[in-house]
Amino acid sequence: MTLHDEIVDIGRRSLKAAHELALLSSRKKNTILDAMADAMDAARGELKTANARDMDAGEKDGLSDALLDRLRLSDARIDGMIKGIRNVVGLKDPVGSKISGWIRPNGLEIKKVRVPIGVIGIIYESRPNVTADATVLCIKTANAVILRGGKEAMHSNRVIADTLQAGGEKKGLPKGAIQLIATTDREAVRELCQLEDYVSLIIPRGGEGLIRAVTDAARVPVIKHYKGICHTYVDASADVDMALAICENAKCQRPGVCNAMETLLVHEAIAPVFLPRVAELLTGKGVELRGDEASRRIVPDMNPATEQDWHEEYLDMILSIRVVPDVKAAIDHINTYSSHHSDAIVAADEAAQKAFVREVDSSTVYINASTRFTDGGEFGMGAEIGISTDKLHARGPMGLEELTTYKYVITGEGQIR
Repeated sequence: MTLHDEIVDIGRRSLKAAHELALLSSRKKNTILDAMADAMDAARGELKTANARDMDAGEKDGLSDALLDRLRLSDARIDGMIKGIRNVVGLKDPVGSKISGWIRPNGLEIKKVRVPIGVIGIIYESRPNVTADATVLCIKTANAVILRGGKEAMHSNRVIADTLQAGGEKKGLPKGAIQLIATTDREAVRELCQLEDYVSLIIPRGGEGLIRAVTDAARVPVIKHYKGICHTYVDASADVDMALAICENAKCQRPGVCNAMETLLVHEAIAPVFLPRVAELLTGKGVELRGDEASRRIVPDMNPATEQDWHEEYLDMILSIRVVPDVKAAIDHINTYSSHHSDAIVAADEAAQKAFVREVDSSTVYINASTRFTDGGEFGMGAEIGISTDKLHARGPMGLEELTTYKYVITGEGQIR
């Protein structure tokens, strides 16, 4: 069987499973998810053995310490996956819920109802916990899932996917509902992205290179975000202590993630007071500061920022800083350089807050809070399947509702047009 035929066969089985999943009640799906959690707990030893093989291979291949840490499955992380599954059991099932409804003058009753998307392909890199997180969200929303993880986690991913499928089948999960593409051949990604007769949506999770490769190859719709170039704007009306705490959290709490602050914008009226304090705070934490000319006149120790810095997702302890004359200039900078992920204003002035919220074109916009909250769990959505900077059909953290589409259901009493 060729690789093309193999991927098509996976697609066929997934579509059949999706049709069967759509018939399951919320209670039945929750029973299946509970069985998956039990199966994961029982397979703990097998999973750790598989992960040890991946870790050994990763060390031999020279993976960085950061990547090895993402790859590692400790007992605590396995516990986290199990807890994540049980948390999803407790979330409200959006499938079948009415979004809106109305009655026409001719008596037709029209309802807009949430339904599963169908078959979802997830293409992702090293973290094996994504295998469980993505799968359980798809099953909760009655979507079949095709998984294609990175080669560095192949043994771990295979055990997780097989365990979830086998555990779920004991309680009625359709065969083929969870399938992992086991080959490391990159051509499999292209084949999956072009499986338009069977796959309804592709969600890539990983670096910009992966996401662009998926998007370039795809015939199937793709939900994505390329970068997380997140900004914090400190307005003239800001409480300085609040702004300091927000900036420290947004930059330092976890700098290597997509919702960390990469650029700080400061109103010129508050810059002489705020910049020396934020510079002392952040450099004390090990952050390299790169400032424009106005910033460096106030804090000369900053390195000079270049035009490229405003485009940069550092994912590191580096921060670019610009002084701006007003909120309008801050908004213009963000809309020019932002990746439309997460941007924040720190301000007491309600007019500045309203202008920022109205005019900043990003998926999540914050008033007096850190950008680090852009996360499905922090939003109270439970686990998330990713963060979208697209505008159709989902934007921001993607939870259960974002894994559904809708149909119109029209009820009549013999009306004809």
